[in-house]
Amino acid sequence: MTIDFEGKIDGEPFQGGKAEAFQFVIGEGQMLEQFDQAVRGMKVGQSKTFPLQFPADYHGKDVAGKEADFLVTVSKIEAQNLPAVDEHLAKSLGIKDGTVEALRADVKKNLEREVKFRVQARKQGRGDGRAGQVGRARSAQRPGHGRDRAPDRRRPRRPQAARCQGCRDGADPGRDLQAQAERRVRLGLVVAELVRVNNLRAKPEQLQAHIEELSQSYEKPAEVLRWYLSDRQRMAEVEAVVIENNVTEFVLGHAKVIDKVLPFDELMTAS
Repeated sequence: MTIDFEGKIDGEPFQGGKAEAFQFVIGEGQMLEQFDQAVRGMKVGQSKTFPLQFPADYHGKDVAGKEADFLVTVSKIEAQNLPAVDEHLAKSLGIKDGTVEALRADVKKNLEREVKFRVQARKQGRGDGRAGQVGRARSAQRPGHGRDRAPDRRRPRRPQAARCQGCRDGADPGRDLQAQAERRVRLGLVVAELVRVNNLRAKPEQLQAHIEELSQSYEKPAEVLRWYLSDRQRMAEVEAVVIENNVTEFVLGHAKVIDKVLPFDELMTAS
């Protein structure tokens, strides 16, 4: 829906309360629910005035807890129109066979690949578990994450530290950040030794396989493959990822692991 709106509190306009040609989707949480309900069912060209009570905890403190009167005029209404799942759709998406069966197989393959990457990311860099620590430690060894740079780069200036909100009384955020950086470096050295002793370096066939898997997500995999192979920096990044995978699998192989089943939506939206 595209609308023009203007809100006033006690007859006076307020900042952020007016817009023209504003687009939003009803029911997706972009606007307050009371606003959604008020404009629902309006037609193109129709205008409507209605009161709206801002919640007491509204992010805009100037209007939080206050009641405003909104004048809304609808200029355009659009509805989502999903295409039919047929051969025409398959061909338009570049499916070689141009069949619905091939389209479904391609979608399934892409989803499986994305799930694999998400699961691997959770193993390496989510939470405070040992696998997550391994991922963060390995990241500390990448270019720009050396011993000398990490503490200074992460330490805030003293005036900023003094204004830190949410810090413990008497805490020194700079000292805390330096301790975290030093811990990452120490853990990084341990991981580096783990890679050396257990021969967990990236093998050429692993690099090739990883790049080929990444390239399958694009319309022209061969070009993506060449793009990676033509640049040392990009290849170094791929190598770091493959080593992370090797270290993670090695650690998990020597640890007590408890499997957890996640719904697809939760896995894809997890931070």
